[in-house]
Amino acid sequence: MASVLERLEKELADRYAFERELGRGGMATVFLAKDLKHDREVAIKVLHPDLSVTIGADRFEREIRLAAKLQHPHILGLFDSGEADGLLYYVMPFVKGESLRDRLDRDGPLAIDDAIQIILEVADALGYAHALGIVHRDIKPENILLAGGHALVADFGIARAVSEGTGQKLTQTGMAVGTPVYMAPEQSMGEVVGLTSDLYSLGCMLYELLAGEPPFTAKTAHALMARHAMETVPSIRIVRNTVPEEVEDTIFAAMAKVPADRPQTAAQFAELLGMPLGATATRRSSIRATASRRVPTQAMQAYQPERPRWQRPAMIAGGAVVLLVAGFAAFRAFSSGTRPTAAVADPLARRVAVLYFENRSSDKTLGPVADGLTEALITSLGQVRTLTVVSRNGVSPYRGTDVTPDSIARAVQAGTLVLGSVESVGGDRVKVSTRLLDRSGTDLGLRAGIEVSREQLLVAEDSVAAEVARSLQKLLGSEIPLAEGRARATSLAAWSLLRRAEKNRNDADRLAATNPTGAAALYAEADSLLGQAEADDAKWADPIVVRGQIALQHARLEKDPAARDRLIANAKAAAGRALALDPNLAEALALRGTVAFGEWRIAKTADPLVRQQLLADARKDLEAATTRDPNLAPAFADLSFVYYADKTEPVSSALAAARKAYDADAYLSIADLILERLFWSSYDTDLFADADKWCSTGRQRFPTDIRFSECQLWMLLPQNVTPDIATAWRLKAQIDSLAPADGRAFESRLTQLIVGGVIGRAAKANPTSRLADSADRVLIAGRAGPEVDPEQELLAYEAIMRAQMGQTEQAVKLLQRYVDLNPDHSFKVGDNVHWWWRSLTNDPGFNALVNKK
Repeated sequence: MASVLERLEKELADRYAFERELGRGGMATVFLAKDLKHDREVAIKVLHPDLSVTIGADRFEREIRLAAKLQHPHILGLFDSGEADGLLYYVMPFVKGESLRDRLDRDGPLAIDDAIQIILEVADALGYAHALGIVHRDIKPENILLAGGHALVADFGIARAVSEGTGQKLTQTGMAVGTPVYMAPEQSMGEVVGLTSDLYSLGCMLYELLAGEPPFTAKTAHALMARHAMETVPSIRIVRNTVPEEVEDTIFAAMAKVPADRPQTAAQFAELLGMPLGATATRRSSIRATASRRVPTQAMQAYQPERPRWQRPAMIAGGAVVLLVAGFAAFRAFSSGTRPTAAVADPLARRVAVLYFENRSSDKTLGPVADGLTEALITSLGQVRTLTVVSRNGVSPYRGTDVTPDSIARAVQAGTLVLGSVESVGGDRVKVSTRLLDRSGTDLGLRAGIEVSREQLLVAEDSVAAEVARSLQKLLGSEIPLAEGRARATSLAAWSLLRRAEKNRNDADRLAATNPTGAAALYAEADSLLGQAEADDAKWADPIVVRGQIALQHARLEKDPAARDRLIANAKAAAGRALALDPNLAEALALRGTVAFGEWRIAKTADPLVRQQLLADARKDLEAATTRDPNLAPAFADLSFVYYADKTEPVSSALAAARKAYDADAYLSIADLILERLFWSSYDTDLFADADKWCSTGRQRFPTDIRFSECQLWMLLPQNVTPDIATAWRLKAQIDSLAPADGRAFESRLTQLIVGGVIGRAAKANPTSRLADSADRVLIAGRAGPEVDPEQELLAYEAIMRAQMGQTEQAVKLLQRYVDLNPDHSFKVGDNVHWWWRSLTNDPGFNALVNKK
């Protein structure tokens, strides 16, 4: 490898200083190096020369680019990748720990709780990757790193690059595509590899962690693959009788020979172990002392839930009889015309996703009709209290895509899918068809259809909703009462214009982030169509409300203050016209409240009475809107921001409104902002378990959003959390890589300070260690002048860290400097001093700052 190292050093000398070899395997060698630009240690993995040539730089870069998108607490991230003198390499954080293989070799079988913790953390990582369409293909102890008591999955994307590059179907010596000890039968035979292949490997690994050896061994790779394909998985409880039955059930299920017989998702795998995905064993204080910051033990007891046992030999015959009887009963219920009971249905069946209807004709004018019928049906079913209906924001990303129904069902966690189509059937007749599918994509045989003339399209929305409600009633065995519809259009032309405008709006929403100019043009075109609709049907409020909403969306893209103000004024006027037609229309009240809040935020006047009135108006209208429509998620979201801005309102009000917004529609376009509000509202009010949950949810949904890496770092500060220095440095590295260029210097200093606070907390717990000096050095390195921190916010952040470390005098001195520059700063959350500062409340200097007018 000397020649390989020399080639790397020659090509990468300006970026990395290589120190030593860390290890080598069948595909690559790993070197420890120093990242010269960022002054940090990294691990550089370089593929063996022959493998680099075989794969090719383009294929390697494509797969690495996918892997680089993975940002998750239990996935080892990627810093860099490329080609150096024909050698393919990628750069990872250097983890000062050991691999799971190292631990197994040293300690043998793990404690049951430790094994469960590691497996659930790996499952959490796989679930996140699988949701993005990425399969690991080589889950094994060598690819699981242990740092700070937690698991990190490494080498995503590499096995796929190798398998595609070499065209291999079977593992060959020196060039492994997967590892035979943990390889699913379909993978070893060169068949399609799916996410259940990873779960098979995870089951193998769970067995080894508990037994000290894999479930199958053999002298050759082919013999080992044959055992995986043909032999029954041995019972772990024979080897180790203290293993709970649920754990054995999970191994049997995950290692089923046929992929369809395994848990289909990482979430199902975790549920078999008695834990929801994401609630890893680190969240159970009974497992490790480091879990003290997580959910209390009583919230999640390991191994307690009762559940079906998968593939236990004694259960097979009995299970077949039960299924046969249940199937016959269901057949009798449908064939005899009676409704099946709700107990027959999938527990998730009441969570419904209405997918965008398909236009099956060449008549493009029916495209907006299909969209309009979809959105009207979502609204109608959303009013049914016994159903949970995925919002239009939840299903719109799949509109016009080739994603299969079962994949959509998994993504939105729906048990029932409604599919529909619109087509011209001759003359002026239009046929609208609907059908129901279960979450596996199986047609349930519940179909409906209506046929109307184009002139009757105005009533089609109500008719389609009624037909789907009848189908759902047959499926669920209970009434599906639809609420009385709101005022409808009286003009077909106006109705059609609204449908076309909504399509433009949807297209503009998708363009807004990447092409704001194009989005603005579509918003303007939509406004023109809505103006015509308003003129054609002057007593119909819907086009007016949508016109106001679009004006606000357009205003957010406008850089010219005068143009932005005109759009906001247009939105305000639209709200007034809509309320003149219907004073109780929830959407119109919400529109007027949102406009008032926007005016408060950008008010040119410094008159506090004017601003106070705007905030009060916004609150009044938004509260009225949410009272009239408890499912109006955007109004709850805006109300949360209003409550947070109103210093007289407790933070708990903002928290409650944000939670209602998220419960009503988790797929809002501002879901990231809502999750951020949920985190900080919980964090500020000492609800650390909830804060951790919202931070984790944000991280899973928005993996490249810097805010959800930062919140993980902030979660290392509360006093009930064991300070984890390694995790703090890892998170800082992630945040540095995500920070935008214009804010990178400030973010780097801020995260440096938080890491210093974590080290300082560790020093406080270990006063005889030398950590205090280390913490001080790190904190000093986090300071910055006005060129990086114009408002000197970092003074307050350093004070937070000093306060957590028990350094009262230093913290107060920093705060005195900060308050001199920022006299309006508040130290309170509601009527109470923020928990950051509670250790300072006996200090006269601090109390003087708190009471300073």
